[in-house]
Amino acid sequence: MGATIDWLRTTTPGLLVLCGLAIAVLLIAIIKVKLEPFVALLLTGLLLALAAGLPIAQIVGTPLKAGESLLETGFGGILGHIAVIIGLGTVLGAILERSGGADVLTDKLLKMFGEKGAPVAMGLLGLIFGIPVFFDIGIFVLAPLVYVAAKRGGRSLVLYAMPMLAGLSMTHAFLPPHPGPVALGGLLGVSLGWLILMGFVCGIPGFLAAGIVWGTYIGKRVQVSVPEEFVPLEPEPEPSGGSGGTAVITKSPPSVALIGGIIAIPLVLILGATFGYQLLDKDSTLLQVLTFFGTPAVALLITVLVAFYLLGIRRGSTVQELSTITAESLKPVGMVLLVVGAGAFFGKVISATGIGTALADTMSAAGLPIIVLAYLISCGLRIAQGSATVAIVTTGGIVAPLVAEQGYSQMSIALIAMAIAAGSIILSHVNDGGFWIIAKYFNMTVKQTLQTWTVLETILSVVSFAVAALLFSIV
Repeated sequence: MGATIDWLRTTTPGLLVLCGLAIAVLLIAIIKVKLEPFVALLLTGLLLALAAGLPIAQIVGTPLKAGESLLETGFGGILGHIAVIIGLGTVLGAILERSGGADVLTDKLLKMFGEKGAPVAMGLLGLIFGIPVFFDIGIFVLAPLVYVAAKRGGRSLVLYAMPMLAGLSMTHAFLPPHPGPVALGGLLGVSLGWLILMGFVCGIPGFLAAGIVWGTYIGKRVQVSVPEEFVPLEPEPEPSGGSGGTAVITKSPPSVALIGGIIAIPLVLILGATFGYQLLDKDSTLLQVLTFFGTPAVALLITVLVAFYLLGIRRGSTVQELSTITAESLKPVGMVLLVVGAGAFFGKVISATGIGTALADTMSAAGLPIIVLAYLISCGLRIAQGSATVAIVTTGGIVAPLVAEQGYSQMSIALIAMAIAAGSIILSHVNDGGFWIIAKYFNMTVKQTLQTWTVLETILSVVSFAVAALLFSIV
């Protein structure tokens, strides 16, 4: 028995077996026992630490000092990086939602593309509105607009829904301020500016292949009608769904230029800081200004304040109404942050046990590139337990030590992050909550949802990973 324990704790094969057992326990806890991912990740991390023989003081600290323990540094390190960003991003999405921004974007895009180009317009709507809005909230807000477009066009609901869903999924998986990409920034030590840039570079081809090409193809072959009870008489200036509460808009809807400009503010500020750091002298005043305003938390705070004024105060809303919307929008964020924090703790334990080094040795011996390894691990976790966030934070924790050892450039690390993000959305099926939301909202059977949405997610994953892997091999 003692020899077996020593083998598990000190040899490369033993550490890999230990890692595999830990992940198996995690998946059983989530899938079979139905534990919340937060609880399952925390429990599995503690069990792995104990099984690996780590000192108790290292795992949880002492009664007098716990600040340097794996438990607190695992949670605190990542939450200090992402909590403010996710919180502000959520508030921004809520304000844009209540302002009627989705309605004005829809009307503008439908006029630009016409009836035949309506599916493409729906795809762009999902892509644009998905940047500041969480995936499920995006579905709740945009679904009624898709119903109207499908009813007017007289064709299958699938033809209009798939492009919109591809846009929402692409932004949710690859772009900050969504939880997965933001968490990867903290876990892998890569700036959000590079994640934004590589997110667009890798995600757009996937969006086009999955949303436009596949969406058009399957939309002509899977016929789904729009039930009358699903269709509002006309798109309302106050969209339904989201988190409820008082709408910001009290007068005419905002302009498309205003909505687009507000969405662009944080992207421009963050990218300005990223490229300023590459191009300007490190002591220059301009770089200091760009760095301050381009810090993600500052950039999003500025954007939220601008949105409060332009979409709220200037249009007749009170500060109390805006505060109510802010409070309501932040209610679902707590569990997201807990899952990410627990996943970071799990990854911290994996790093402390030496499993990361063992994986690096095995990978080198097998000749498997790190970006492929990251993608495959993320795919496996996603398929097994359904949550993209769990797949991302768990994979990020596993590969973070490997990334740190190799001394990759920021661009290369961002591409590895994109591979993890791509893996986290593959093959959405019955263990994914999003699968059932889509089946319900778009009037599809399980078979039809598998034929349409599941294939869409897989195409988006594979194409985006292929772009990331190609660029990684070049740089």
